[in-house]
Amino acid sequence: MKANRNLYTSGAIQQMADYYIENGGEVYELVDGTLGWGTTVMVRDGWMSVVVKEVYVNEWSSGHMVRRYRQLPKKYQRMLEAA
Repeated sequence: MKANRNLYTSGAIQQMADYYIENGGEVYELVDGTLGWGTTVMVRDGWMSVVVKEVYVNEWSSGHMVRRYRQLPKKYQRMLEAA
């Protein structure tokens, strides 16, 4: 695991998801999480797409890694089409 990775709480991801939905975006949970959001994609036309991945911290907790993309990678596009 990289030492400089920023991890976010479930509450912070919930706020981000609410913001996307309130502003006309969509939120898709592609892979169920164990303690949190699993693999989640947030999209809205004209905005950067966001991919959230749940990251193991220890037996009792997890964090969430957030990556933003100008164009959603094909891997996640295919997962959205299959869902």
